[in-house]
Amino acid sequence: MNEPVHVIGGGLAGCEAAWQLARWNVRTVLWEMRPGRSTPAHKTGDLAELVCSNSFRSDVITNAAGLLKEEMRRFGSIILKAADSAKVPAGSALAVDRAEFSRQVRDALESRPEIEIRHDEVTELPGTKNITIIASGPLTSDSLATAIAEFTGEDALYFYDAIAPVVEAETIDTTIAFKGSRYDRGDDAAGDYFNCPLNKEEYDRFYDALMEAAPVTWHEFEKDHFFEGCLPIEELARRGRDTLCFGPMKPVGLVDPRTGRRPHAVVQLRQDNRAATHYNLVGFQNHLKFAEQERILRLIPGLAKAEFIRFGQIHRNSFINSPRVLRPTYQTRARAGLFFAGQISGVEGYLESAAAGLMAGTGAAALARGQEPRPFPPTTAHGALAHYITEADPRHFVPTNISFGLFPALPDAGRGRRGRRERNRRHGERALADLAAFCASLNLPDHGSTAVQGG
Repeated sequence: MNEPVHVIGGGLAGCEAAWQLARWNVRTVLWEMRPGRSTPAHKTGDLAELVCSNSFRSDVITNAAGLLKEEMRRFGSIILKAADSAKVPAGSALAVDRAEFSRQVRDALESRPEIEIRHDEVTELPGTKNITIIASGPLTSDSLATAIAEFTGEDALYFYDAIAPVVEAETIDTTIAFKGSRYDRGDDAAGDYFNCPLNKEEYDRFYDALMEAAPVTWHEFEKDHFFEGCLPIEELARRGRDTLCFGPMKPVGLVDPRTGRRPHAVVQLRQDNRAATHYNLVGFQNHLKFAEQERILRLIPGLAKAEFIRFGQIHRNSFINSPRVLRPTYQTRARAGLFFAGQISGVEGYLESAAAGLMAGTGAAALARGQEPRPFPPTTAHGALAHYITEADPRHFVPTNISFGLFPALPDAGRGRRGRRERNRRHGERALADLAAFCASLNLPDHGSTAVQGG
């Protein structure tokens, strides 16, 4: 093939797709419109910028997110290699220093002679002679979104993704906030989070202020269509006074050292950068005016004098109706040489977006070499995710995170909590075995591989 493959979007999915193409010696042009044209959520022109949380979630393979990460490591993911290298303490989760993570991804891509990076906006779909991966993300520009809508024959769907506030670590009052993990898994996890405890009176005061807070005004073209797994905290609070105590503010597993008792509610802060100078408020994404956020968040014990590096925000998240548009290889049904990847393909989350890029990049590399792209086995986390977004009911399609509920059923699966743990373990064993067989059948190139052996 003489023409290079075009990857539109320099986020997690686009960077991963470009890396996989380069592993197969396929010439690739990676397009990123920033910094020339930014978005309401991005702050830099960096590749693979993390705009929401700095966490890739659980790193335990009996958790579906942990299993997906392990599959990516074994396949040779540049996103996981960079994340592992830029890791910051977060208990059993994988969280990263944002700036270091982006630098690692950029340096890796720039080291590959097969990849050309162009910082310019793409406003229309490349011609049919080009193999193209659209990984333009949840904030696809209006011009490109219009071109996508024209191609798919329907209006783009969207919901709203949310960003949590970040505070300066040295402004947290450590005479009140204490270190600890809600699910303490040993010494390594014990000090990874700051915990701000609230008694019943303090919680009621915070809740009442939250309910009275002024939200950011929606534009006329916008509507409330939130992703259930990333609801603004004020939306959760509207479901009942005690809802937050069973959600992001649950006190389970924590003891306030000042009282020796479990608090009524807890706000957790997770390390946001490697230097441990910034911490984000876990689960506190919101759509409130900045002045209102500052007023309300200072009601949290330990944050009365906090300096906020960033306030919470909500931004539009565009995605296609994948069950109508895509094949399990992330190719479009109407045009074999056009792929979608990342959040625009109907997956939700950093990890899932990168995994979609890995699959789309692998498929596009096969097509560029004159071969037929092959879907990942549905028993793997990658394959289960692809199966969901292409086989779900298109009338009620919503983006999803990876979960074991997407996997094909296991024979003789147990019941109850103990049965669930065993079932998850068996899912993991089957997935990694089937992934190994799939990789062997692809005869993955060794050069540039980041695969982890064993584990």
